[in-house]
Amino acid sequence: MRGYHPPMDIKDELVRYFRWLRQYGLNDSHSGNASVRDGDVVWVTPTGCCADTLRPEELVACTLEDGPGPGASMDAPLHLASYTADPAARALLHSHGPASIALTLSGNNFHAQDFEGCYHFPDGVAVVDAGYDDYLARSPALVSAALAHGRICIYRGHGVYASGSRIDLAYKWTCSLEHSARIASLVPRP
Repeated sequence: MRGYHPPMDIKDELVRYFRWLRQYGLNDSHSGNASVRDGDVVWVTPTGCCADTLRPEELVACTLEDGPGPGASMDAPLHLASYTADPAARALLHSHGPASIALTLSGNNFHAQDFEGCYHFPDGVAVVDAGYDDYLARSPALVSAALAHGRICIYRGHGVYASGSRIDLAYKWTCSLEHSARIASLVPRP
């Protein structure tokens, strides 16, 4: 059938999008993390993995009931909390877009000025913060609450979290936010 593309395995798809985050400058070689939900299983990138060499068989199976699997990213509890807070979510991407982070160091929510940013984020993008020392303890509740009310948020000074009903949507919003942040950084300040 012309134009037909067989469905990609969900783990292959996760690795592909995670690599794109690195390839397009939204993560460095070993930063960020990602997950996809497949029924009761949440596949999470392993802690300290390299996006350039990650293989689908290295993803870690986690469940909402049992928690993070051995070797899962340190953000696995945050991913699981986000899927619990928003049962419609099927993918979560965590990236470190430099422009997105830089524009939120003040702690203020981000309000895009460009057309596409205003279209995707009409209410702005929430910036959450509990400091760096309390990140692991407090970020699951803060980020999952923000994502339950919006598709994307930024942890001040750390990075972007985007969730969606499909991984391509989480990726789209991640890229759109970074693009809007780059545009905002070019606007002369009075």
